[in-house]
Formats: sequence, C-alpha cells, structure tokens
Amino acid sequence: MAKGLHVPNEIGQLRRVCLHRPGDELLNLPPSELDRLLFEDVPFLEDAQAEHDAFAQTLRDQGVEVVYLEDLVAEAFDAMPSAREEFLDQYLAEAGIKGKILPAAIRERLGAIADNREFVKKTMAGLTKDEIDLPLVRSLPLDAVSRVESETNLAIDPMPNLYFTRDPFAVIGNGVNLNRMYSATRNRETIYGKYLFKYHPDYKDTTLYFRRDASFHAEGGDVLNINEHTIAVGISQRTQAAAIDVMAQNMFWDSDSKVDRILAFEIPNSRAFMHLDTVFTQIDVDKFTIYPAIMETLRVFELTPSVRSGEVSIREINDTLEHILAGALGIDQVKLIPCGGGDPIAAAREQWSDASNTLAVAPGKICVYARNTVTNDVLYKEGMDLLVIPSAELSRGRGGPRCMSMPFWRDDLPTG
Repeated sequence: MAKGLHVPNEIGQLRRVCLHRPGDELLNLPPSELDRLLFEDVPFLEDAQAEHDAFAQTLRDQGVEVVYLEDLVAEAFDAMPSAREEFLDQYLAEAGIKGKILPAAIRERLGAIADNREFVKKTMAGLTKDEIDLPLVRSLPLDAVSRVESETNLAIDPMPNLYFTRDPFAVIGNGVNLNRMYSATRNRETIYGKYLFKYHPDYKDTTLYFRRDASFHAEGGDVLNINEHTIAVGISQRTQAAAIDVMAQNMFWDSDSKVDRILAFEIPNSRAFMHLDTVFTQIDVDKFTIYPAIMETLRVFELTPSVRSGEVSIREINDTLEHILAGALGIDQVKLIPCGGGDPIAAAREQWSDASNTLAVAPGKICVYARNTVTNDVLYKEGMDLLVIPSAELSRGRGGPRCMSMPFWRDDLPTG
C-alpha cells in the first residue's frame, strides 16, 4: 500500500486505520478527577484491553492494516532522534508543572527510558509523585511532595481519552486537521499528531488544513468525509463555528485539498451530543444511522468558495436532512435509520452508549457495540452486515467504534 493518507469518504473499503490500545493511563485515573479528565467511570484496564484487542482483530480479519499511535510516534523518533528531545520540551511545557526542580526531576525520569515506544507510552500514562525522586530543597513547591492539600497524587495527568483516536486529528482526503481540542485535558493529546506528521517517514509531508495552535477549537469526531469534494462538520460543544471558517479558508484557498463544499451541522451544545458522529454516521452508500432527537433542532449551513478569490460564501440550507445528504452524495434518496428503532427510551439509552457511532469497514459492513441490541436488531433488518464487538468497559469512556479509530486509507467508491 502507498505511503501517506487517503480518506475521500466514510464507507469505502478500509485499508489502514490508526488505533491506540488503552494503557496505564487508565490506571492513573482517580475517581476524584473523572469530571476534569472527561470520563464517566473508571474502566477495568484488563477487560478494556481485551475488548480493544477484539476490535483490532475484527478489523484485521476484514483485511485492514491496524497501526497504533504509540508505535507511529516511536517510529518518528527512531527516524529523527533529535525530535524526542524537542517533544519532551514541549510535553513538559504543556503539562503545567510548577517550579524548576519538579520539571527537571520529571525530565530525568522520562529521559532514562531508552526505548522510544516505552517512552511514548509513559508520556501517555502520566506520572505519579511516587515515581519521581524529589529532593527536599527550598525551591521545591510543597504541593509537589504533599498529599494533604492535593486531591490527587498525580505529578502529570494521564491521557485516558487517547483510545479515541478520532478526535486529536482528522484525516480529510490526503491531508489532516491537527486539532486544537475543546478542553485543556484533551488538547495535550494532539502533541502526538504533531510529531507523527512532522517526522514520521511515511507521513511527514502531509498537508495540514488546521493546526493545534489555532485560536478556535475543533475535534475529529465532528468531521465526516461525504466524498472527496464535500465534508460535513458539526458545530457542537467541541467544534466552534469559527474553526470551520478556518478550515474552509485553508481547504478552499490555501492548500491542494479537493474539498470545495462544507456542510456545517449545528447540533445541541451538550456532552450527550458532544460530536456530530455521536448523532449520525454513514453506514452504506445511501444509509445513515441517526439519533432522532436532533432532528427538531438541526440547522445546516453550506460553505463554498466565493467568486472572489480568498472569500467564502455561506448560506443556510432550508431542506430536509434526507434531501441535503442525498444532494451531497449525488444520489436520489437516502434512508435515515433511527437509533433505538425510534423508541425514545431505547434511543436515549443506546445513544448514550454510542449506537449511532458506527465504523464502516466497507459499504454496508459496520462495526457496532454488542450492548446496543435494539439498534443492532434494526440494522440487521435493514440488511447491514454487523461486526459486533464487546464494549462493557470501552463504552465507559463515552465513545464507539468510530470514535476509537482514525482511518488512514480507504478505497475510492465506484463512480457512475
């Protein structure tokens, strides 16, 4: 397979996908810090890893090459050894560590890890104060050694959401949105994308349509590749409308992107609907899953290049969602399949466990969580080929198969 990236759609045969296997970051997730670290509960790591391994193997069984974020970043450091020190400087600066002694002690602890992969995994897991040899000197903040005033024994926060590889960056066509994420907790995750796309031999020439130092926040779960010319982007809790303006400017006028149309979907600003892909995803050439409750509040805007160079035209589309999607796909009609089969209670329950957050491996063949039995039954009846994966622990992080994956390569769909 060729180097680089190629994701011109949501459903073409998946050839390569980037995952992150849950690691020790879940062991460093204190219950007292769940809200701040954007988790609902503390997963059992061994079961979460077993479920994630089953997910990865399901993809491999379909002929998909699975690559892991931690391996790719380590390979970037192998290819460019000086990049590791550059990364460590930035990692420590973004961790918010106080004083001079503590950063130096953490640098020494991390620098002593010779293997690049183990080094990357440790930066993802975070560090506790017990793991750092801290001398008691006058310049050391008391907070660095005391466990009384601090609610946690963490020296550097873990990144427990990293197994949701969809969000820190988004592959669009042959390029990438390297995001500035909504929360400080998750924005630290994007550092891995920076060094992957800056130094990895296979990906270092990738065009960036959005950068992590942008003034506005955006996340990958809000981006759907409708086709090579049209993307859908959610205006949501996690992606600002102004960020979509930046994407449009860069894709239309300042890059080699083929995208010349953005459909911006305004969805409720709520953690329950945190991303566009938590409320609808494409599963076949003419079918989408959808959470019915968003239909009443959904507004859609179209962004296209203006006739004046460097400008973007924006208009609100007053039409049904079915017509909007069919028009974007260039087909006569689409079918929206409701999460929970249309039953309000089942829909709300299964949307919470990401029944609408499916991952298409090929047209009509999708990965789904086993726990969403009502929605899965509806999908079976609609003729979908379901790849059912276990999810008791993985779902505690509030993300489904699409959230847990970032496609790097998909086949083009047949035309005509």
